[in-house]
Amino acid sequence: MKNVFLSNNKNQKSLAITLLIATLCLAIIGCVFVYSASFYSAKITYGDSYHFLTKQIVGVCLGVGAMLFMWWFDYHKLQKFIYVILGVGIAVLVLVLIPGIGIENYGARRWIALPGFTIQASEISKMCYIIFCAGYLSKNREKIKTLKGILPIVVSGGVTCVLILLEPNMSITICTGLIMMTMLFVGGVSFKHFLLLCIPAVLLVPILIIAEPYRLKRLLAFIDPWANPKGEGYQLVQSLYGFGAGGLFGVGLFNSRQKYLFLPFAESDFIFAIIAEEIGFVGVVCIVLLFGVILFCGIKIAKNAADLFGCFLAVGITALICIQVLVNIAVVTGSIPPTGLPLPFISAGSTSLIVLMGAIGVLCNVGKSKDNFTKLNLSLINKKT
Repeated sequence: MKNVFLSNNKNQKSLAITLLIATLCLAIIGCVFVYSASFYSAKITYGDSYHFLTKQIVGVCLGVGAMLFMWWFDYHKLQKFIYVILGVGIAVLVLVLIPGIGIENYGARRWIALPGFTIQASEISKMCYIIFCAGYLSKNREKIKTLKGILPIVVSGGVTCVLILLEPNMSITICTGLIMMTMLFVGGVSFKHFLLLCIPAVLLVPILIIAEPYRLKRLLAFIDPWANPKGEGYQLVQSLYGFGAGGLFGVGLFNSRQKYLFLPFAESDFIFAIIAEEIGFVGVVCIVLLFGVILFCGIKIAKNAADLFGCFLAVGITALICIQVLVNIAVVTGSIPPTGLPLPFISAGSTSLIVLMGAIGVLCNVGKSKDNFTKLNLSLINKKT
């Protein structure tokens, strides 16, 4: 029995270390390709080739700090303040809509202006919502089987989605909605209630697309981007050119042609196309495998968590990262209609980087809690023997 506990302890430490290494590798890869994708446009726009790289490095450093802090911080303390945390997540979404506080860019108001820097409210709200869901589900195991019991999760998720949609940011709205469905499904909601939520959610998507002309144009561009290659289909066409040029091994690091103002948002939402162009199919597969490592570790940590709160936290964080990866890759490859969503740990954007690296710290913390659980049982066994 003692050997079993020692084995579990060793396995949990290995998972945490593997998760840490995979995350840091992706963050370093992100810095390299953010520079490669942006140095030309940054020089023209800001007069500094290192503009985006500098911000990304600062984001990585702060992200490492957030990751280490959340690894050390007892995540159980978060459970006591889930309603406060949810309130913070909703409050930042409200603030971003207030003129003078929220910054408008490219027709969207998604950032809050602070002295010297900005933060993207939706990135914070997603993590706040996951913490709330994890806390509520772990405390209300029986209530969740009733329609009334799931209302707090559905209502808070609905409010969060509506506020994000007002920015407007449909991609993050869909991401948050999928997180809500994932948490409810794993939390044990009845199939009848789950279906009751899924059907209107699925029907709502085409309504939202039709309601906004620019979304309808994006849908048409997705169906046939070459019908208007200089208009709505331009970004997707340029992205596909990058993938086509990359071939098996790529054109070489820093040798992308699409980054020379051909592909918009090359350093952020469409950075995966630049990666595919420069290091090819083989390089892209390696990066996807790193995300696969995070998925595997997240599932194992959730499965072996010492308590339900830790389990649901691990599920929510893992779902958040994987949903964003799948949506981002699907968009840049033309598998789903174009929508703006960063590639976790890689795309330019300090808020996303800091929040997600902090979330990885929480995952490691949940695994560490299992270590403490194992040590406690081991000490009890030693006393008995």
